[in-house]
Amino acid sequence: MKTLHLTSLAAALAVAEPALGQVIADPHRFDEAIESFEAADRKSIIGKGKVLFLGSSSIRRWDTAAAFEGIDSINRGFGGSQTSDCIYFFDRVVTPYEPRVIVFYEGDNDISKGKTVGQVFNDFQTFNSLVREKLPETRIVYITIKPSISRAQLWPLMQFVNQLIYVRSQKSRHLYYADIATAMLATGMPPSESLFAKDGLHLSDKGYALWASTIRPVLEKALSDD
Repeated sequence: MKTLHLTSLAAALAVAEPALGQVIADPHRFDEAIESFEAADRKSIIGKGKVLFLGSSSIRRWDTAAAFEGIDSINRGFGGSQTSDCIYFFDRVVTPYEPRVIVFYEGDNDISKGKTVGQVFNDFQTFNSLVREKLPETRIVYITIKPSISRAQLWPLMQFVNQLIYVRSQKSRHLYYADIATAMLATGMPPSESLFAKDGLHLSDKGYALWASTIRPVLEKALSDD
């Protein structure tokens, strides 16, 4: 992957983008969803050290237990969420599970709702820092923001976020990069309709199968690395 001098570009973003203002998402729109997770946990005790699938509707709609058979996991996707929501609810949707690995998908809705590349990248950096601070042995598998039919016009911004996090992943032994975007783009841009549900945004069974085949080896490496 060409990094395109992304370190310098990230520095430029930090200077230029504040003039655009920050887009704020109210995390309390997910209070009910988070309470439902906690209610489920009270009914059935969740063991520590699992793989935690965390993120927006691409995670929530995915039967991750079936897709990653043989890997002890828990799904805590909440549809419509953004990276900032995972930060806000960190001590309720991440810390209690003390996950061995977090498989993370956010950024799609962040860009769609008007957040800048710099804001999305900085939010990810904040999330990553929380993991390092509170769960220092936990690894993160970052699933790249996906190209889609319905948000094709936003792809250049999403791709930029992905590239910045790729550079970050090369400097961290706890951060792994699962490049589902390149796999999807092998079918064209926008990617093939067969990878999506009718809305052109959420994934079809075929799309999820492609994701699973791309993510599994990265996840297995994260689980096996000392």
